[in-house]
Amino acid sequence: MWPVVILPLKMSALNSIPRDPVTDSELPRNSESVPKSAVVKHKVIHVITKLELGGAQKVVLMTLERLPRDRYELGLVTSPEGLLVDWANRIENLDRLWMPSLVREIQPVQDLKTLFGLYRLFRREKPHIVHTHSSKAGILGRWAARLAGVPVIFHTVHGFAFHDFQRPIVRGVYVWLERLTTRITTRLIVVSYANAEKGESHRVFKRGDWTLCRAAISVQEFMEPAPRRRSLRAWGIPDDRLIVGMIACLKPQKAPMDFVDMAARVLKENRQVHFVLAGDGELRPEMEKRIKELGVADHFTLLGWQTDMPEVYRNLDIVVLTSLWEGLPCVFSEAMAAGLPIVATNVDGAREAIINGDNGFLHQPRDIDGMAGSVVRLLKEPQLRQAMGQRGRARAMEFDITTSVENLESVYRGCLESL
Repeated sequence: MWPVVILPLKMSALNSIPRDPVTDSELPRNSESVPKSAVVKHKVIHVITKLELGGAQKVVLMTLERLPRDRYELGLVTSPEGLLVDWANRIENLDRLWMPSLVREIQPVQDLKTLFGLYRLFRREKPHIVHTHSSKAGILGRWAARLAGVPVIFHTVHGFAFHDFQRPIVRGVYVWLERLTTRITTRLIVVSYANAEKGESHRVFKRGDWTLCRAAISVQEFMEPAPRRRSLRAWGIPDDRLIVGMIACLKPQKAPMDFVDMAARVLKENRQVHFVLAGDGELRPEMEKRIKELGVADHFTLLGWQTDMPEVYRNLDIVVLTSLWEGLPCVFSEAMAAGLPIVATNVDGAREAIINGDNGFLHQPRDIDGMAGSVVRLLKEPQLRQAMGQRGRARAMEFDITTSVENLESVYRGCLESL
C-alpha cells in the first residue's frame, strides 16, 4: 500500500474530507487551467526524517509556524513517529504527510519505496520549493524532487552524516553522496559557519553556495521569568543540591557515557551536586548500567524525554554537552537564553555560541578530566556561574528563530523570483 497518509487542515485549497491514500486526490492538484498570473501563493514542502525531540526538528516546526501564509502553502513530509508529532499536529494551515517508510537507518528496500513515494507526491503536487532536512531525508528528498521536476530545491545542513569517528570507507561514501546530491540542489542552508567550513573542506560545496540561517530557538520562551528549582522535588532531588544537566538524545553522537564518567569524577570533589539528563534513546540501558557500576545512582537522574524545556533549564545551575560532533545544537542557545554557563566539547559550531572562558568552557571530545575540572570550578564559584550566565544571555538574541526565518524567507523569495 502507498505509504503516504495525508491529514488535511483548514487551508482553503484543501478538501476537508480524508482521501484514500493510494489515489491522486490526497492533496490539491495544481490546476492547469489557472493562469500563472492568478497564482498568489507558492507551495513549499519541507521533508525531515523523523520528529524526535531534537534541535533540527524543533527548528523545522518553528519555521513552519512562522512562514507567512499569505505567501506560501506549506506541507511537511515526515515519519509518523516521534515526540514532536503532536506539535506538528497543532500547526495551523499545514499539510502533514506521514510517510512510515522514511526511517533513519539505511534499508535499501524501504529507501527505494520512500524515493518512489516522494517522487509521486512531488509529481502530483508540483511544489515550487522542496526543502529537505537531515541526512536521509536530504538525499532521498532532493533526488525525488529533481526527478519530479521541482524547480527549487533547498537543503539545510544541521550537521553532516560524515564525521571523524567513522571508518574511512564509510565516511568516504557519505562524502561522495553529499557531493553528488549538492549538484542538484538550488541552495544550501547551513546552521553554523563551522558547517560551511566543513562542507567546503570536503568539497561538498563551494564558498558562496550556502546561506547561514542559525539553528535557532524562541529566545523569549527561555528568558521569561518564572520560579526556579520547583521541579526538583518531583524529580526526587534534594533542594540543597547544585544541579548539572545535559539535554540530549541518548545516542553515540552525544557520548552520554562521557557525561556519566564526568559525573563520577566531579562527585569525588563535591558531593553536594546532582546530575540530570533529559532525553532518551538507544544507549539508556548502557547508561543505567554504567551509573550503577560507578556508584553514582544517588546523585544521577535520567529524566527521559521532557517537553517543557524552559522549565527544565530553570532547575539547572550548569549545562553540559559531551557530543563528539554537532551542527550547532539548540541546547547552547537555550542555555544562554536561560542565563546558564555551559561546559561542552569544542566541536563544529560550538565556538560560535560559546566563547571559552566567557560564557562557558570548551574541551576536546573525550576530555573527561578537563570537563570535570570546569564543572568543579563552576560549582565552587557561584559568582563565576552567574557572570558567565549573564554574558551568554546577552548574546542569545543572535540565535532567535525570528531572524533565522526572515533570512530563509528572503532566500526563498530570491529563488522564486527567477521562476
